[in-house]
Amino acid sequence: MIEKPLSREDVEFVTTLHGDEEISFVVLMQPRGDQADLLLRAIDDIAIGELRDAAREDEVPEGEEARQPAELALEHSLAALRGQGSAATGQVVEEHPLDRLKEVVDEAGADEVIVLTEPHYVEEFFHRDWASRARHKVGVPVLKLFAHSE
Repeated sequence: MIEKPLSREDVEFVTTLHGDEEISFVVLMQPRGDQADLLLRAIDDIAIGELRDAAREDEVPEGEEARQPAELALEHSLAALRGQGSAATGQVVEEHPLDRLKEVVDEAGADEVIVLTEPHYVEEFFHRDWASRARHKVGVPVLKLFAHSE
């Protein structure tokens, strides 16, 4: 599960986690949330010292406007994973992402889930972040990784 396009470093990292073992990915792209998440994202930006990002949080597409950027981010990420020799499929998931994640784990017979995300300090503190919530839902190990940023 991702929330932004995979960087070159992210792709390198996830494709080498298991050494030379052949792996495949089913990527679920979570688009930007709605205005209710705005305050939490601004707090996260401030916590990591990104004051300019906190001030610009309302400039990033949200809700329906976030669908197309999410689709482009997903396509970029799938192409990057395939470019490293991994099989990769995916989809944008807007409603009930944890339910869809559980379905994908069951359908694919997944061995583990990787949640690649930005730090979300408030949600993590209260264990309401995607990885913490997925651990109680999917029935396989959940690995939480922080996405590389510029």
